[in-house]
Amino acid sequence: MSTQQVSSKEKIQELWAKRPIIVSGPCSAETEEQVLETAQQLAATGKVDMLRAGIWKPRTKPGMFEGIGAKGLPWLQKAKQITGLPTAIEVATAKQVQDALTFDVDVLWIGARTTVNPFSVQEVADALRGVDVPVLVKNPINPDLELWAGGVERIARAGIKNLGLIHRGFSSYGNTQYRNAPMWHLAIEMKLKYPELPIFNDPSHICGKRDNLLEVSQKAIDLDYDGLMIESHIDPDNAWSDAKQQVTPARLKEMMEAIIWRKEDVDNQDYHQALEKLRQQINHLDDEMLQILSQRMKIADQIGQYKKDNNITILQPGRWQEIIEKTAARGEKLGLSRDFLNKYLDAVHLESINHQKQVLDA
Repeated sequence: MSTQQVSSKEKIQELWAKRPIIVSGPCSAETEEQVLETAQQLAATGKVDMLRAGIWKPRTKPGMFEGIGAKGLPWLQKAKQITGLPTAIEVATAKQVQDALTFDVDVLWIGARTTVNPFSVQEVADALRGVDVPVLVKNPINPDLELWAGGVERIARAGIKNLGLIHRGFSSYGNTQYRNAPMWHLAIEMKLKYPELPIFNDPSHICGKRDNLLEVSQKAIDLDYDGLMIESHIDPDNAWSDAKQQVTPARLKEMMEAIIWRKEDVDNQDYHQALEKLRQQINHLDDEMLQILSQRMKIADQIGQYKKDNNITILQPGRWQEIIEKTAARGEKLGLSRDFLNKYLDAVHLESINHQKQVLDA
């Protein structure tokens, strides 16, 4: 093993113990000049711990830019030599793993489109056997914690010791303010399931646009995430992929300086620290529940309109009793008391009736 490789591994070990870890770089490596200039500007901010770049890009439709490919790996290697920043890329196949390791990439991550497919994750895991490299596993596109956990466990069984999680949000039906709904409660549940693993937040893919990157980043830090992965480009508006969600290195520095960094070792008692974290989680979950309830009532409005158009009564006892029984049965399995569920469902039902009544009276 070369001196450079030893030094790089030692640096990664030190970095792995640091909190928070800031990972940044372009969505896609486009040209050598773009990669090197972005890396140097990011290093100059003094806020970035690791350089990321997309080498292979899984796209929804054929014909879209699918990454520069392996020829971009020497650019990253050179960027590391110039800036001293460790490098991280996404891999999805055994060949990509081998290519990345050949060019001394320091950290690998498995993307959301790969995590959703156990066959693909297993191929990557098999390629990682006997390799000492940190691996991060992104949540799958769909909100399925078992798939996410399965991806982590497959990589762990390959012998990878330094494992981590990336929360990049989940696909959801309909238009929302996010490209991928954060569903914070699922990430929290995953963190509780694997408390020993660092978890990174990916505001870029959650937001899909740069306007609310700071807000999501702050939420992640408030929830005690171990790091952030934010896409940065020297000329975001002309980026070859995901232009709207990338920021310049200068803007990234401003964001990092604007974040209120929560610390665990402040002079408060342990009890108050733990309580504050839990309250922050409750606040975010309450916000999500309000959003979901709002969407539910909009559907109730539509139902009211159909009933009005067809001259149907609002109250339909048979349908409501079915909802109560099914919800109560599911809720009890999740640790919620039937008494609480009955009160909650009654309140939701009453609000739904009020919404439908307003439609009928309009």
